[in-house]
Amino acid sequence: MTLVVSEPALAERLELAREVARRAGALQRERYETDLTIDSKSASIDLVTEVDRACEALIVAAIRDAFPRDAILAEEGGIGAAPGAEFCWIIDPLDGTTNFAHGFPRFCVSIGIERRDLRVVAVVYDPLLDECFEAVRGAGAWLGARRLSVSRETELGRGLFATGFPYDVHASDDDNLEAFARVVKSARGIRRDGSAALDLCYVAAGRIDGYWERKLHAWDVAAGILLVEEAGGRVSDEQGGPVDRSGRELVATNGPLHASLLEKVRKRSAG
Repeated sequence: MTLVVSEPALAERLELAREVARRAGALQRERYETDLTIDSKSASIDLVTEVDRACEALIVAAIRDAFPRDAILAEEGGIGAAPGAEFCWIIDPLDGTTNFAHGFPRFCVSIGIERRDLRVVAVVYDPLLDECFEAVRGAGAWLGARRLSVSRETELGRGLFATGFPYDVHASDDDNLEAFARVVKSARGIRRDGSAALDLCYVAAGRIDGYWERKLHAWDVAAGILLVEEAGGRVSDEQGGPVDRSGRELVATNGPLHASLLEKVRKRSAG
């Protein structure tokens, strides 16, 4: 079996998202562990390379050519303003830039598509493992011919989780360290791999049981949230409510572990 999409508008966009994700991924493979021009953005640890920019330019140009009326929100500034557009593409051309810049093999291309603010298509491509995670609302989450399903774990102590830390961790007290300490004392293990998109894919695939992080952006999570939900998982903010588009506060789990993880990661009031 493979992902089947009956609606032409979604099928066409899924096909293009697959194509450009693989093309951008090929560029990342080509430039992996080569000399790079590395700049900083919001903080010294918030990096961008010429590969990020080249991948984004490739993706944005293809979307504008195929769907000129669609809106675009992309991390490195490739924004296509289209007031009233039915579809919006939300793109992280290279999620895991710090890993890529250091030669650490954990990065991907992430493309999410919204239809009138509803997540409808997701493609996340890991170019080194050649794994392409895909989801369409109502049609499931897939990795090639395998339909994905979240894990069935019900005990926090047997769970494997992932998280990350914000780019302002050096300056802000809202740094996720207290939540990290509470989970690491309660769970089987925690991984901190540096790619929010891939962490969400791994929740969807049942490779990890949950993931949480703060101070993310729309392009980090647009695809991954849909993948988790279509694989049967749950995504919320730290209060258990709906996660907003930005993903500034996100908890994703297999479902049975959601309440337990929320209790550990939720901010504690002072005193």
